[in-house]
Amino acid sequence: MDSKAERPPAGQEAGMNRKKRAQSRGSWLGLLVVILVFASTAWGGATEKVLYSFQGGTDGMYPTGNVIFDQAGNLYGTTPQGGGTNYNCIGDSCGTVFELTPQDGVWTETVLYAFTGKSQNDGDLPNGGLVSDQDGNLYGVTGYGGAGDCRLSGSLVGCGTVYELTPPAGQGDSWTETIVYSFQGGKDGYLPLGNLTFDAKGNLYGATFFGGGHGTCDQGVYPYCGTVFELSPPSKKGGDWTEKVLYSFKNGPDGTNPNGGLIFDGEGALYGTTVYGGAKVESCADDGGDGCGVAFELKPPARKGGAWVETVLHRFTDFPDGRHPFAGVVFGSEGNLYGTTLGGGQGSTADGTVFELKPRHGGGAPWSETVLYTFLDGNDGGFPMDPLILDNKGNLYGEAGAGAGGTIFEMSPPTRRGGAWTYVVLYNFTDSPDGDGPEGGLIFDGAGNLYGTTHYGGTGEGCEYGGCGTVFEVTP
Repeated sequence: MDSKAERPPAGQEAGMNRKKRAQSRGSWLGLLVVILVFASTAWGGATEKVLYSFQGGTDGMYPTGNVIFDQAGNLYGTTPQGGGTNYNCIGDSCGTVFELTPQDGVWTETVLYAFTGKSQNDGDLPNGGLVSDQDGNLYGVTGYGGAGDCRLSGSLVGCGTVYELTPPAGQGDSWTETIVYSFQGGKDGYLPLGNLTFDAKGNLYGATFFGGGHGTCDQGVYPYCGTVFELSPPSKKGGDWTEKVLYSFKNGPDGTNPNGGLIFDGEGALYGTTVYGGAKVESCADDGGDGCGVAFELKPPARKGGAWVETVLHRFTDFPDGRHPFAGVVFGSEGNLYGTTLGGGQGSTADGTVFELKPRHGGGAPWSETVLYTFLDGNDGGFPMDPLILDNKGNLYGEAGAGAGGTIFEMSPPTRRGGAWTYVVLYNFTDSPDGDGPEGGLIFDGAGNLYGTTHYGGTGEGCEYGGCGTVFEVTP
């Protein structure tokens, strides 16, 4: 990463090799009574296919976000670096949005847009995945760039953006990029990251890691402790989107540094996680933040014009329930929440957890947490920092960055009441040619195959640390 940044912004590890990436996690990292379920471990026989290996030039490098499908079966994603000329960006060029198109078993990459950075009032470092609306428009965030006046080490880099990409009007035309919102770095937020979320009315919701006007979080570099925001589309075509901060974190028991990937329940409440804040635990206080992180709920106001109300569902404490939930949460069929922690858990070699949160009804009681699995030996993975997904049978799927070149894993619920979940490593990455460091989360196709990206590895030779990343398919 460019030397302008005093420390790598959480979740943006572009420009670091796998060993350095593992070490950097130690710099980010450092109960409520939990019921530990010691899951059994098995090994799967999944097969992996690399759909595309980035070459590190105009095609992009170091993908970090998830990919999404369109109705025709094309894949779309982002790379935080690459794309062309470096306009004084944070990394090596300002990043791309790309499309992968299949034909006769071969996938072809097309760069839909290459960002140009702060000097052009454009975005820089797209550090999350994409979401699409019903018209096929794509939306995402960039960590830096835009019209804001934020600085790192004296350099004007911008405070981040939300952008829209509109499909071409006619055959042969280009996609059109529009900056939906440029953060200003104060109360409105700074450094958006992760995925955006739509509601039924077309409003977008997301999080900024810093900003918001409250708390002291890395005050020497980034101001304040983060926000959850809403962006409302214009009433007339061509008008401005309107940003509203729904909640500003205060670096206390309420949490610090939310990481995006918010989800709704059926009543319009939002759920997510913060990387820091919550319970003050000594082992987490040395990680560059304060506290081990929280899982939270934001309830919409009871009356128009009222405030959203935050409730902390669980405060992580490192041992034995994990520390630093980095990837948000997902709902199970019975209303339970599932997620991962980047570190902590049961045992001296613990490298993160998979957890479940169950609601306790009435009286505002905290949710109960159960650790479903603790990563222990490296061979099973470790340092999970990406969202989980579920299939229609209740199995969980995720990625872990440690363990050779990282793993794809499956967790199956117990077959009898009170039994243990079963952990299976579906695939172990080996760097080249199959990829290294899966990041960004997974998605299914209609046949149950899994798709995602690796930050490093593949066959590309135009990157500093050996391999520029891949898009892959895994068949369980």
